[in-house]
Amino acid sequence: MKSFLQTTEWLEFQKSIGRKAWRFDNDKITANIIQHDLPFKKNYLYIPHGPEISVDAMSGSIRNELSQFVSYLKNLAREQKSFYIKMEPLDDKVPELMHQFGFKKSYKELQPKRTVVLDLNKSEEELLATMHHKTRYNIKVAEKHGIIAKLSHDLGTFWKLMKKTAQRDKFSAHEKSYYEKLIKFFENNESLKVELMLAVKDERPLRNESDHALAGAIILTHGDTVYYMHGASDHEHRAMMAPYALHWGMIKYLKEQGIQKYDFWGIDAKKYPGVTRFKLGWGGREVEYPGSFDLPISKFWYYSYKLINKFR
Repeated sequence: MKSFLQTTEWLEFQKSIGRKAWRFDNDKITANIIQHDLPFKKNYLYIPHGPEISVDAMSGSIRNELSQFVSYLKNLAREQKSFYIKMEPLDDKVPELMHQFGFKKSYKELQPKRTVVLDLNKSEEELLATMHHKTRYNIKVAEKHGIIAKLSHDLGTFWKLMKKTAQRDKFSAHEKSYYEKLIKFFENNESLKVELMLAVKDERPLRNESDHALAGAIILTHGDTVYYMHGASDHEHRAMMAPYALHWGMIKYLKEQGIQKYDFWGIDAKKYPGVTRFKLGWGGREVEYPGSFDLPISKFWYYSYKLINKFR
């Protein structure tokens, strides 16, 4: 199954938040192409979790098919004054095929190169047995504190948690409006479903969650898989282990919905050691993707941009 980042629904969402986006699809090669703007009126074109190349569907020369696709990308980049093209495919064969056209390995990745995927076909007992013992222990700690996970519409509470988390862990969160648009855009969508879950203290009404919500997550369902897209927690009450109650509650909820896989959406032991330990503790399978690959259109601006980023 294709990544949700390569669905037409995700492409339309990108357009709805103000980004230029295009779709290449000739039944052999498909690609969502999104323009990312940079300072000084510069931009680049980005293919998230793609392109998807069906070699078996190509009746003629594979090289000719790929050459036409790359020509389309280059022409589009010149029209949009994009100084490079970035792709982050899921299939290992894609970089091998695209290398001949100038795509080279990049170490600046937008999507996580590694992730953890939990098999939800296992019983609750099996899932608990495969967890790290500290994860099981922390779930019990959260339960003793009366922490439970619930679906919610209280984005304001999630946003408060997100601001605290971003400040604490020193990363840039999206604006509140992004999360609002994300949930609103997909609220009645059949192919992609976005939901908000909060970990709250005790069984209290959800209308006034802000005083007792300790963790939150925005999750996205696509097919048989759910992705942990955005998460936040209250560090002040970390002893209650709310994130463990949140994820265990989500896992049980997803199993009830017939979901087969839970993708924790990214690990990086070097950049995010704490988050990585947390995700690995659930006993899922580690998955690694090929990574990021760039095709410079303007070599001057591309290498200047790389040089600037090197000293940031």
